[in-house]
Order: sequence, then C-alpha cells, then structure tokens
Amino acid sequence: MARGMLGVVVGLAVWVSVVTVAGLVMRGTWPAYASVADAMTFTLPMMIARLTVGALATLAMAFATSVVSRRSLVATLAAGALLLLVFIPEHIRLWDKFPVWYHLTFLLSLVPLAYLGGMTSRRGVSSDAGVR
Repeated sequence: MARGMLGVVVGLAVWVSVVTVAGLVMRGTWPAYASVADAMTFTLPMMIARLTVGALATLAMAFATSVVSRRSLVATLAAGALLLLVFIPEHIRLWDKFPVWYHLTFLLSLVPLAYLGGMTSRRGVSSDAGVR
C-alpha cells in the first residue's frame, strides 16, 4: 500500500512537472500564446496544444505511478481519479472561458489515459520475469 501511495505522489509530481515545463516552453516560444495566456483567450490551435500537453502529462503520470507502485492498476487509476477530482471544480470555474468540447475532452480523458499510461509500463512484464 505504501508503494501505491508513493507511486501516486510521484505520478502527480510528474504531471505537474510536465505541464509546468510545457507551459513555460509554449509561453517562451509561441508569442501569440504568451500574449493571451493570462486572459485564457486561446485560439483553436492553442487549445489543441494545451489538450495535447495534458494528455502527454497524464500518460507520463500514469507510467511513473505504475512503475513506482510496481504496476499497481489501483494506484494508477487512483492518480487519474485524483486529477479528475481536482480538475472538475477548476473547469466549472473556467466554464465560460472554453467551449464545452474542450472541458469534456480534458475531463473525460483523464482516467482512460491513466489506464493507458499504466498499461504501457506493463509491456514486457512477461519477458522480464525470467531475467530477474
């Protein structure tokens, strides 16, 4: 159980790190993005970029959670569910800033992407079993 909780904490730290670095890169390399980021008046390509970053961060989070927790599906899904619980109120607060499809894409993808990211750490498990 301790490894599962540690996995969730590490995974969430990975998610925050990926999103933070990607946000800084987007602001630093995309002047149009930087000019509208504070007001959150993003264009379609900007929203797609943000959703892509979120998806990649969620996959990385799930992979890290799964590895640290020794491939615990429960820990991996718990991390995805925690993200969902944290972001539901945030998206309600920002409801008028984004189209409905944006909110639904982000929120409804968190747990499935967590599952998928966790499954990627399981690849090769059967072939690794004889090596240890």
